[in-house]
Amino acid sequence: MSAPFFSPSRGAAGAATPPAAGGPASARIPLRPLARILQARQRGENPDRIERENLRRRREEMRDRARQRSEGRLLALAGLFLCAFIVVALRMGELAASEPREPGAVGHREAIAQARADIVDRNGRILATNMLTRALYAQPPMMVDKAHAARELARIFPDLDEERLLARFNGPRKFIWIKRKISPEQQQQVHDIGEPGLLFGPREMRLYPNGALAAHILGGAGFGREGVNAAEVIGIAGVEKYFDERLRDPARAAEPLVLSLDLTVQAALEEVLEGGMKIMGARGAAAVLMNAHSGEVLAMASLPDFDPNNRPRPLTEGKAEDSPLFNRAVQGLYELGSVFKIFTAAQALELGLLSPDSMVDTRGPIRMAGFTIRDFKDYGSQLSLADVIVHSSNIGTARTARMIGAGRQREFLADLGLLEPTPVELIEAAGARPLRPKEAEWKELSTMTVSYGHGVSVSPLHLAAAYASIVNGGSRVRPTLLRRDGAARGSQVISPEVSAAVRTMLRQVVQRGTARLGEVPGYAVGGKTGSADKPGLRGRPGYDGDRLISTFASVFPSADPAYVLVVSLDEPEIFAAGELRRTAGWTAVPVAAEIIRRVAPLMGLKPAIANQGQAGVTLARN
Repeated sequence: MSAPFFSPSRGAAGAATPPAAGGPASARIPLRPLARILQARQRGENPDRIERENLRRRREEMRDRARQRSEGRLLALAGLFLCAFIVVALRMGELAASEPREPGAVGHREAIAQARADIVDRNGRILATNMLTRALYAQPPMMVDKAHAARELARIFPDLDEERLLARFNGPRKFIWIKRKISPEQQQQVHDIGEPGLLFGPREMRLYPNGALAAHILGGAGFGREGVNAAEVIGIAGVEKYFDERLRDPARAAEPLVLSLDLTVQAALEEVLEGGMKIMGARGAAAVLMNAHSGEVLAMASLPDFDPNNRPRPLTEGKAEDSPLFNRAVQGLYELGSVFKIFTAAQALELGLLSPDSMVDTRGPIRMAGFTIRDFKDYGSQLSLADVIVHSSNIGTARTARMIGAGRQREFLADLGLLEPTPVELIEAAGARPLRPKEAEWKELSTMTVSYGHGVSVSPLHLAAAYASIVNGGSRVRPTLLRRDGAARGSQVISPEVSAAVRTMLRQVVQRGTARLGEVPGYAVGGKTGSADKPGLRGRPGYDGDRLISTFASVFPSADPAYVLVVSLDEPEIFAAGELRRTAGWTAVPVAAEIIRRVAPLMGLKPAIANQGQAGVTLARN
């Protein structure tokens, strides 16, 4: 009999040893249990079969436990995948139910402020507001068919070039702006291309619902800082630029900027001015309608104009006035001619040098330092000061100015605001500095020529403010584009008595002088004409007698003027009364008269109807 075999799982006494806590599960099945080995030997069996059987059972048990662990891990992983799929499904459902929007990159830059206040006229009617639109951009790495996209975009947007677009799409850039703003129709057409690399970003753009109306006053707006999902709207001209900080203030976004303009009056003025410019064949035109007491500009126009919704590019060559962006009413500095004569008469009256009936020497011509001053026709040896204005005598005005002197003339024109830029709320106004003789050169000859509007260049807005100052009782007027409540009294430039005398003279110019075509029944129009030769072309010395700036500065009603209207035409001409006419009395005056006829009722001015006695009728007064 062989020596007894002791299993490793048995102790010295041969008893089975329980497995240690936490030990391997396979230790529970001993490979060679002593009792079974002894029984097998007694029966003559091979004890090795018991070991092989126990080894097989141990391995099966280990395999079952490993399988159970694997199945548990798989169940846990399946649960995680199920949760992930549920989250994705819920997010997809949320996106499907929400408003579609383009994805955008999240950055840490300062947020782009998009709010911009509206601009309204004095009655609250919208002049400028905001509209939500879209911008179009491309991400070339996401594009599938670049050639097809370039071809279709060139078809939708005719200003785009197909070859240039394709070259940009094939370039190294990963982001390309195509259009800063597009219409809903254009957006749908781009959608129909089906190109995943063409994307849209939201934009709030500036909208001018009245088109070109008051274009030079509003100016226009564009985009400043831009992101994929936002763009900053900034003013680039006009009141949009002047009040840019105030319009962009988020705290005041709901508070509109109220201008002094009357939209209805502005539309009527522009319509008549454009018709007059075409009839007179003028290159351009300007008009300013101002409250004579407050300085509020109720309407102001410059032609040709533009649509601020599609603002043209500035000119890169040629003269500034050739661009429709040029504001002739504010930026245009012209020698306006005889409209200046009333300032000379007013100063002479204020200084006590003359009265309206004082006789002025009109013999001529006057020759001085190589220059000749002459009248349009011979008015005799003398005229009263009133008739000097009525008949527009250069010689009589020049001699009156000589009595005043250079220093006092310069001070008076400065008091009227004619020697500095106007303070009106337009960004362009600051650069419109009147052209005048230097102080050292402002001698006797300059005094005489300036007295009738030559040698000094101002804008139509300058002229309107100066006329308002001398007809409203003599109080200095500063023009404004903001609505004011009541009169804004400035410094006293002339006395009320002199102002009344000036109004009488201006009325007589229309009744029996050079502006007889300016009469509008019921409104007692007064005014002064001015026809000034333009400087020679291409810098040639002297003036071109066939090229005129024709101006009519009018006030109405003349007894107590409520409004001042200045109309200026650049190179007008019309065939009338058997010959070609260019002077203001035939060109600017009838245009101004038609404007007054149209706008006076719109501003609440009732025509004054003269009382005509009739037989058997007695006028009763309450």
